[in-house]
Amino acid sequence: MNDATRAGAVPVLMYHSIGGSDRLAVRPEAFAEQMACLKERGYTPLPFGERTRPAVRPVVITFDDGYADFHEHALPVLERYGFAATLFVTTGWLHDAGPRAAGAPPGRMLTWRQTAEVAAAGVEIGAHGHSHAQLDQLGEEALREELRRSRGLLEERLGRPVRTMAYPYGYSSARVRREVHACGYTAACAVANAVMTGRHDRFAVPRLTVRAATSLDGFERALEGRGFRTDHALTKGYAVVRRSRYAARRLRGVA
Repeated sequence: MNDATRAGAVPVLMYHSIGGSDRLAVRPEAFAEQMACLKERGYTPLPFGERTRPAVRPVVITFDDGYADFHEHALPVLERYGFAATLFVTTGWLHDAGPRAAGAPPGRMLTWRQTAEVAAAGVEIGAHGHSHAQLDQLGEEALREELRRSRGLLEERLGRPVRTMAYPYGYSSARVRREVHACGYTAACAVANAVMTGRHDRFAVPRLTVRAATSLDGFERALEGRGFRTDHALTKGYAVVRRSRYAARRLRGVA
């Protein structure tokens, strides 16, 4: 029995750019085909914050970072099918972040106005950190600031509560997850490349990475919980390495 056939199993898809040029960017045509596939197969897309709501063949569609091409290419397709989705925004990367800008964004990003339009269209907005920092490598004060600043800015500018988040790079730890909970979030996304089931921690919900190289057949297999075993093992192994790095940084007084 694969993960997708278990009771309460929900595939949570992770996208980044729709139309960019890196390995995680999905072509607009491929994205449209994938959404058509969901429609044809009778899936019911839910916002991440409602991922456990009873539905016929539930699926969650998420997007990280806040690329401008979400507004241009993804949103029209989602609206065409009436699909719910969740966009996790890195607030310091927004095009008009101004004096609150943080770090170098990976591409052309949304403006605050576009982010508000996305929210008004019914897309759930979640946080993705302020500077896209590796949260599991931050000290306590910096971690708390990263989590609270992103959520605070989104709530202030959009005028609506923000209760969910996704870890930048998918990196977290038990310490990070405790702080996420303490900061008032109700759930958070990791990566892990597995289908979500009832056994998963709500602060480490696994997602399935959709890449530039993901074929339509590969997309269909991912929905069924197949084809990601190697990635999952590598992700778990790397978590051990990152915990060791953070411990070493603390000993040196860096974190």
